[in-house]
Amino acid sequence: MKEDAHVRIGDTRTILESLGFDAERSNERSALVLLALLKLRPDDPWPEADASPLGTRAIMDWIRDEYGVEYAPNTRETVRQFTLHQFVGAGLVQENPDDPSRPVNSPKWCYQIRAEALNVIRAYGSKPFDGQLADYLKAVPGLVAQYASEREMARIPVVLPDGSPVTLSPGGQNALIKEMVGGFCSYYAPGGQPSRGKTT
Repeated sequence: MKEDAHVRIGDTRTILESLGFDAERSNERSALVLLALLKLRPDDPWPEADASPLGTRAIMDWIRDEYGVEYAPNTRETVRQFTLHQFVGAGLVQENPDDPSRPVNSPKWCYQIRAEALNVIRAYGSKPFDGQLADYLKAVPGLVAQYASEREMARIPVVLPDGSPVTLSPGGQNALIKEMVGGFCSYYAPGGQPSRGKTT
C-alpha cells in the first residue's frame, strides 16, 4: 500500500474517533469502509467526498480496487455486522435511502453516508472542521432518535390473535405474513394463542 493511502486511512480513523466511535469501529477496516462510502481515493481532496449508495459487495470491491486491500467473500458478514450496522446505529450511514421498504435479503440492499455527517467530513483539515464537528456531535442524539423513528415507521405492524403487537421488517414475505395473521388466523383460529411450550 502506498504512503498516501496509509495517510488517508490514518486520517479517516482520526475522523471516526472524533465522531465517537470506539477502537473496533475506528479500525482500518472501518476506515476503508467509510472511504468507500465517500468514494475518496488516497489523493482526493476531502471536499470531493461523495454520497453514492453502495452495497456491501460493491464496498469491498472498491476497497480492493482503490486501496489494494482484498477481503475474502466470507468476510462480507463481518463488514456488515461489525462496521456497517454500527455506522447505521450511530446515524452516520443510512440503509436503502432510495427504498426503505426493501427486504433485507434483496441484492439491491445498500448504504449511504448521511448528509449531516458528509458535510462535517468534507471540512476535515480545514478551519471550519472543529466547529462543524462540535455542532454535529451536539445534534447526534436527536438525529439518532429521529433516524431510529424513521426505521421503525418503515416496519410492518402486526397484531397477533392474542392482541400482542409485533413489527416485521419491511419487504419480502412479511407483508403476506401480516395478511395471513390478520385474515387467516382470525377466520380459522379465532381466539388462538401463540404456543408457549414444546410441540409434539
